[in-house]
Amino acid sequence: MPIDRRHFLGAGATLALAGAVPSVLNAAPAGGGRRDFSVDRTSIRYRVPGIARASRLMLVADTHLFRDDARGEPFRQYSARMAAAYNRTRHFQTGEATDPETELVAALGRARENRVDRVALVGDLLSFPSEAAVEWVQARLADAGVPHLYVAGNHDWHYEGMPGSLEELRSTWIYRRLLPLYDGRDPLAAACDVGEVRVLAIDNSHYEILPVQLEMLRAEVRSGRPLFLLVHIPLYVPGRPVGFGCGHPEWGSASDRNHELERRPRWPASGHTEVTLAFHREVFAAPNLLGIGAGHIHRPSIDLWQGVPQFVTEANAVGGFLDIEFLPAF
Repeated sequence: MPIDRRHFLGAGATLALAGAVPSVLNAAPAGGGRRDFSVDRTSIRYRVPGIARASRLMLVADTHLFRDDARGEPFRQYSARMAAAYNRTRHFQTGEATDPETELVAALGRARENRVDRVALVGDLLSFPSEAAVEWVQARLADAGVPHLYVAGNHDWHYEGMPGSLEELRSTWIYRRLLPLYDGRDPLAAACDVGEVRVLAIDNSHYEILPVQLEMLRAEVRSGRPLFLLVHIPLYVPGRPVGFGCGHPEWGSASDRNHELERRPRWPASGHTEVTLAFHREVFAAPNLLGIGAGHIHRPSIDLWQGVPQFVTEANAVGGFLDIEFLPAF
């Protein structure tokens, strides 16, 4: 079915990623220049002005590993629900039974075979912060031999029902359990080069943005280099539900339907902080931002808002990933 090009050149647009027909999209950034890319199922190809050589980024999110051992016994009351959440999965394309460990190994193997420059693990790699799972992932990353960039999701550090604020729990379990996955980088905000493209990973796993994260975004935008942003929770785009919750105007206690199920503090009645709202505004105004990669939703999509594309990947628990190529412009 042909795609109406004018539809994508408006202020905002949405396209289901899984099964999407090959297409070329072109959106003008706020500061001038071009963002040209094509999409074919799980493959995204950018044409980036000003770069001389190609590079490749694989995006993996929502693997939801539930591996645990005797060390997790004292935490069973906090891990039990999520430990049973992804024990039976089916591949999103074939429908065949699979499991999260198999799918992560398959994604890393594909990255190695395709000589991907870096694998981005964009949150909910784990269903809870299990020592056994962290050690297993470290071993698989070493086997694959592909550089990686990790940013946490809302389940990676969350023991459901454990007392404490979301920010306190995130800090506690990142430093007690998840720290080996960051490869020495700052867990809250880290940047690295994928070829000639700068990739920035921001932890928005409790939906809010901290001042230091906003300042890092501003610094990367000021650099003028081609930039790609990674977050676990997708940024708000008009027409999307509150699951696209970072910057969503309806995010808050009135729209929080899962706090009892997840046994966590309810979102605040006041909604987002001014810092989070400023981050959202500045992301979509950044002239050098090529796009945003996210997970969390467990359903693939593309949104084009104010000239900035946001790609959400299918969950890796059911075989999902995105293969993103940055190629020189014609």
